[in-house]
Amino acid sequence: MRFFIVDDDASIRAILTNIIEDEDLGTVVGEAQNGLEVDAGLLNRKRVDILLIDLLMPERDGIETIKEMRCAFQGKIVMISQVETKELIGEAYSLGTEYYVTKPINRLEVISILTRVKEKILLEKSIHDIQASLKQLSGQDLFRGRDQSNQEQMASKLRNTGRQILLELGIASDGGHKDLLDILDTIYENETNGNVETLSLKKLFEQTVRKRAGNESLTDKEVKSSEQRVRRAIHQSLEHIASLGLTDYSNPTFEHYASTFFDFSQVRAKMLELEGKTNKNIPPARINIKKFIHALYMEASQQD
Repeated sequence: MRFFIVDDDASIRAILTNIIEDEDLGTVVGEAQNGLEVDAGLLNRKRVDILLIDLLMPERDGIETIKEMRCAFQGKIVMISQVETKELIGEAYSLGTEYYVTKPINRLEVISILTRVKEKILLEKSIHDIQASLKQLSGQDLFRGRDQSNQEQMASKLRNTGRQILLELGIASDGGHKDLLDILDTIYENETNGNVETLSLKKLFEQTVRKRAGNESLTDKEVKSSEQRVRRAIHQSLEHIASLGLTDYSNPTFEHYASTFFDFSQVRAKMLELEGKTNKNIPPARINIKKFIHALYMEASQQD
């Protein structure tokens, strides 16, 4: 991994550099003492994977710097600061920050957080490589010779892992819980059959409901009912994650799942709602079902 550090304190930059290199987390390819000294072009030329940036700095702070480069820089962002104001931290997350490191620097915390960010990057790269390989092999018998029992074992593992993730997301064993697990089965079947085209949500729900019914006949009402159950389950999960964030921004479940399964603007809106600070003039954020399902499948297929 290639790191870039932005902090007005030279000692902080030195500490972070030592931690990264001593623990073999990657290489620090550059540093700056102010947000004005860094932009997306510089980071992209240096092929930076992870940007560590201080929240409060003179001249241009971390928030403003991230705003300037959020569309052009595709790497991950880790905010570092001793500021604990929820509004500022929430804004940082909404701009694409992956994690938050507190000052004074704690070596174990930095190692833990950077390891998680590194694993997320490798996970996304792995998924991208798999999808690219499948596209190249489209139309061929992708899984010729794969033992049927092995496929069943993989499907069972995927479902069991998905069930555990849903529990961590605060989704109990209700109707939507079962629908989401059945959807994992549907996506897996499409991959094993060599269908690499992205399914629309409508087709995904139709295939799932049809398989559950055991025949070709299904009604729009059945499909819509399944979608409504899933939507309710995702709303339940959003409220659970937001509650964790209100209690502790550094909660591992909140840090890992908030930006993975939701747009952080949704999480922040729900947090404000739970605090009773909702602006009635602003409509509630819409749930992105497709993103949630994609994230669930990615997480379930990659976990041991």
